[in-house]
Amino acid sequence: MVVDVLIVLGLLVALLGLRVLILTRSRGSVLCCLRSLSKERGWRVGVARYADGHLNWIPLIGLLPRPRHVIVRRGLVVSGRRRVGSGEFFGFIEGVTAIECRNGQDAFELAMGYRALTGFVAWLESAPPSAYLDVA
Repeated sequence: MVVDVLIVLGLLVALLGLRVLILTRSRGSVLCCLRSLSKERGWRVGVARYADGHLNWIPLIGLLPRPRHVIVRRGLVVSGRRRVGSGEFFGFIEGVTAIECRNGQDAFELAMGYRALTGFVAWLESAPPSAYLDVA
């Protein structure tokens, strides 16, 4: 009985590790933490994937491989930028920047390293001329 439970737990850990490996190594994906400002939840670690006009955020730990949040570029308002303190979240390392965003009624922060932040800014700036963007 105990051996069976250990085997099942081992398989679950292996599947979770495989999910993390696939999400972080797939093309066009960057590590990105998300925190909802309206729900008072903490930071959640995930992967951001860029699509044509939107950014898909997929949690790193979860059952389903589909995006939990879809951030549409059209109408996205970026209102601030700040450095994330080391005491704010255990997993953050030096050089992580949080960006405060609003997309419709949703207010949230995205935290990412400088390389991912450069890609995010380039993605915002590459919007077609007809797109409404508000970047403070």
